[in-house]
Amino acid sequence: MQMIYRNRTRTPQTTVAFFLVILIIIALITRWIDIIPFGYFFQSIITGSRNNFKLQESPQIYSSDFNCSLNCSETSPLPKITINSLPESCPEYFRWIHEDLKPWKETGITQEMVEKAKDVANIRITILNGRLYTEKYKQGFQTRDVITIWGILQLLRLYPGRLPDVDLMFECDDKPVIKKKDYNNKNTNASIPPPLFHYCGDESSYDIVFPDWSFWGWPEVNIKPWEILKEELKEGSNIIKWEDREPYAYWKGNTKLGAARHDLVKCNKSEDGKARIFNLVWKKEKKQGFNSSDLASQCTYRYKIYVEGLTWSVSEKYILACDSMCLIVKPRYYDFFTRSLLPTIHYWPINETNKCRSIKFAVEWGNKHTNEAQEIGKAGSKFVQENLRMKYVYDYIFHLLNEYAKLMKYEPIVPEGAEEICSETLICSVKGAKRRFRKHSMVKSPSNSLPCTLPPSYDSQDLRGLQERRENLTKQVAMWEESERANTRGQSILK
Repeated sequence: MQMIYRNRTRTPQTTVAFFLVILIIIALITRWIDIIPFGYFFQSIITGSRNNFKLQESPQIYSSDFNCSLNCSETSPLPKITINSLPESCPEYFRWIHEDLKPWKETGITQEMVEKAKDVANIRITILNGRLYTEKYKQGFQTRDVITIWGILQLLRLYPGRLPDVDLMFECDDKPVIKKKDYNNKNTNASIPPPLFHYCGDESSYDIVFPDWSFWGWPEVNIKPWEILKEELKEGSNIIKWEDREPYAYWKGNTKLGAARHDLVKCNKSEDGKARIFNLVWKKEKKQGFNSSDLASQCTYRYKIYVEGLTWSVSEKYILACDSMCLIVKPRYYDFFTRSLLPTIHYWPINETNKCRSIKFAVEWGNKHTNEAQEIGKAGSKFVQENLRMKYVYDYIFHLLNEYAKLMKYEPIVPEGAEEICSETLICSVKGAKRRFRKHSMVKSPSNSLPCTLPPSYDSQDLRGLQERRENLTKQVAMWEESERANTRGQSILK
């Protein structure tokens, strides 16, 4: 049978209606692009996103537009999502979770122990059935406490229904506060320290180390969320080849924070100085629009210095990420990942008592052994680029809270005076950089993969071997430095 095609006459009204429908469809897609799974898929096609999005594993995408008229009680956490894929292994530094919780391994954690930390804590955080409640005891510096809460809320969005109920105290200032010397009587209950979460620790404290606030952005000093800044640093490190960079050691920061930094300034004045030290006044920098503190534009030197301030500094991950050989002035404090860094592998150790001389030797050694210096720089950068992906930062918190919850000997309840906090309240209550950074760091959809698998704890032999390796590598550098000084003295005598 012959098919007969008839020409249809299209009226102007039909044409207008057709284009109106198309415009409405485009508008709806644009409006819903962050709300529905199709929108997410459509966006990935347009932008060329390489995210492995699987519709059946992520059935719901969170909206980036919050209804600011809602209270937290009017929102509902998502239920647990079934995930069939096998988890990957966590990075090695996750093993320190077991070490940080070891003081309570035998006794467990009672409510009385937690309450004892109230005197030194900034905030209390309680998670019940996927909801977060907090009570504030004292004001912390800037908005560290709020951003930390924001980070935990994003973890709840990433792994809905998978977080245990927990009750914990958090200290948001600089120095560790639970001192070991105050709990050295093993024959009394007073020997058991109160569990307290904090951003850093040292060998003389029991503070439980937790990822710092800057992973979700530091708006007061215009430091972007880590997932964004990490990529900018990667791009910045590719602008100038290592061999074409300034052959000096660079540091820029607040020189008034701590004696070590104040001492570092002297390296600018030494005769054969190989350091370029710049003071940064944040109040002045803010007035100038943060023009000279862009971290991604500072990957122009072969060597970058890390030195502690009052305690540990959030800057360590930014300095390591530049592909420059990182010169670390011997630190006293550690954060959650730095205990797995090794001298001459990921960084070059600097003697804290003779900084300028040690920095000079490191730069001269690196300029003579350029291949080795580049390898150290690349290894440090690779460590943070690969092992500090936000997925791992969230997984670290996930396992830390899970292991902590296993030690709890009581069922947490909402503390009297605590307030429920949700992502909606923390987005809707702020403007400007704070709101922008929170939107940028917001978890857009539940994870389509399980948290990585937590490695086992170190045994005493493992820890001893790790410590000995770190000490031996540091001693090797000290011997090279001393040998170079002896040769220099000998040459001076011959002259």
